[in-house]
Amino acid sequence: MKRSYSKWPSVVLITAIYVLAGILGALLFAYMMNTRLAVANEHSALISLLCADVLATVIVWAFGLIYENVSVYDPYWSVFPPVAFLIWAFYTNTWSLPVILLLIASWYWGWRLTRNWVITFKGIEHEDWRYTKYRDRHPLVFHTINFFGLNMMPTLVVFLAMLPGLKLFEATAGDQSVFSTVLLFFGCIVCLASATIQLIADKQIHDFRAANPGKCCNVGLWKHGRHPNYFGEMQFWWGIWIMYASQFGFDALIGCPVVMSALFLCISIPLMEQRQLKNKPGYAEYRKQTRILI
Repeated sequence: MKRSYSKWPSVVLITAIYVLAGILGALLFAYMMNTRLAVANEHSALISLLCADVLATVIVWAFGLIYENVSVYDPYWSVFPPVAFLIWAFYTNTWSLPVILLLIASWYWGWRLTRNWVITFKGIEHEDWRYTKYRDRHPLVFHTINFFGLNMMPTLVVFLAMLPGLKLFEATAGDQSVFSTVLLFFGCIVCLASATIQLIADKQIHDFRAANPGKCCNVGLWKHGRHPNYFGEMQFWWGIWIMYASQFGFDALIGCPVVMSALFLCISIPLMEQRQLKNKPGYAEYRKQTRILI
């Protein structure tokens, strides 16, 4: 039976769950680095961080089962990357210019996304329509979909997308070329601009929905693209990769933002499009007149 709390007690409850998940994840990371992996190196540290990430996800997933609500996982996307980058800075004792810019970009992005979650969060009993759809359509295998597809898969995709940022901690402190420095700042600007686009898109759609309930938002950024928020999200991870490329050049890690973009283009956006076509009058016409992204 679902438990019901008002919004702010629910926010406190979710916060407590995440604090618990973070503490246990951090303890696992410290244990793995201090015992089983006595000789720490780049790969063992990354494996330890990944294991901590997975453990924290499992804890959040377990509370989602307790409260019969997959949306307990929703804030995880925006909370883990900035916290993990900050922990990594303390662990490696690295505070170079690339790391400082990465921290500024990731914490601004995380603040924007978490802020939007708080604004739209209705309470612990409210589950995102996408999760409810899976729950209703696939009752026999829903718990498998829930664990692997709705919790663990996003965690792994985000960790993959974080790899260029984590590699930035290895950038040498020696002299950088003017081009590398300019590209580094450009990548940071891309990240900040991406989160700002999302922030503006959030306000525009919230204001529009309040004034025009049930109608299709086609003002501001939404006039120029059907999914400016998703556009900003994809662009943020490309900004992280640009910062990485400024220090290490073009290599296989370009696959990290590619995978993140594929997640939105192949899953998130098609699901949203189907819902909007079904529920929003005029969306079909809006779709014909407006690009999918800005």
